[in-house]
Amino acid sequence: MSNRMGVRTVAARVAAVIPCYQCANSALDVIARMPNCVDAIFVVDDGCPDDTGGRVAGASDDPRLRVLEHDHNRGVGAAMVTGYRAALQDGADIVVKLDGDGQMDPALIPNLIALIKAGEADYCKGNRFYFSDDAQSMPRHRYIGNAGLSFLTKLSSGYWSIFDPTNGFTAIHRSALSLIRLDRLDEGYFFESDMLFRLNIARAVVRDVPLRAVYGRETSHLNAMRAFWRWPWKHLRNAWRRLIYRYYLHDFSLASLEFPIGLFLLGFGLVFGAFEWTAAAQADRNTPAGTVMLAALPVILGVQLLLSALHHDIENQPRVPLQKLTAGGERTAPAGQPQRLSRTIANAQKTTFPILIRLRKTSPTAVAAASGRP
Repeated sequence: MSNRMGVRTVAARVAAVIPCYQCANSALDVIARMPNCVDAIFVVDDGCPDDTGGRVAGASDDPRLRVLEHDHNRGVGAAMVTGYRAALQDGADIVVKLDGDGQMDPALIPNLIALIKAGEADYCKGNRFYFSDDAQSMPRHRYIGNAGLSFLTKLSSGYWSIFDPTNGFTAIHRSALSLIRLDRLDEGYFFESDMLFRLNIARAVVRDVPLRAVYGRETSHLNAMRAFWRWPWKHLRNAWRRLIYRYYLHDFSLASLEFPIGLFLLGFGLVFGAFEWTAAAQADRNTPAGTVMLAALPVILGVQLLLSALHHDIENQPRVPLQKLTAGGERTAPAGQPQRLSRTIANAQKTTFPILIRLRKTSPTAVAAASGRP
């Protein structure tokens, strides 16, 4: 079977997770426009003071709908963890995430999941910058903030070919989701970037999908410019952890030598050069040519080694989707249970966390998903 994009696909159970916070009206519109390819819809009320979950459950008669609720606001990342666990327990093969504010068109879900259904990717995310007219219509502060965040995300995640990291329109295959420690995902808006970092550790294939965004009267709770200044330390932390894991614990390559040697030479050249320049300036004398070369050569060599290591990192992209490597393996254990598919990758854990789940219009399967029972 082929879809509109000409990609050959296979049948898969698709679940949609909609994290909500004070967006009952727009969430109801999103649910009403959900395509038939979606088999289950999980709305996660993240402690909304306006009882979004209750209003959605009372106003929608969609039989696919299940409502999960947190007893207090924990963040979009925590809401997605709740939804992911419920979807896995429900037997979903592909889990789509779209926000309840109406900026993401549910009609585009078939395009978003096409590469996953075709076995060519483990994780797909929307890219609003693919179409030049969409990029021009985007508010300038969002464009600048997203551009900066995209570079930081490339560095921390290792996925150098992706863009628009804060795009929340995503889809993931259960084989990749089962290899993620859900309890360690960031609970706030850093969730999408943290997910990419952990997907790279699992060696999942990630693809951008051109999708148009809708900007209406809704209010975005994420300020991209503010996040650009608040998130760098998180990106640097993930970048450091990724490099250590990828180039020293899981593998060892030429880049494993180029990174530390390049950093040492660059640091030595800069520090030595600064020291000699300061000393020469204070003594009002010229710096000997040999001293200049002794400072310049380590800087040049260090930069060259770091560029070579960076090139290796850019080329070191996952090529084979996990769903092919673990074909059939992800269903050997009960849905949602941790599975040891790799000795070095910690699998998802179904640890129960303190949330209040209020179930309306739900099946026994969803009850088990919400309570954490197998």
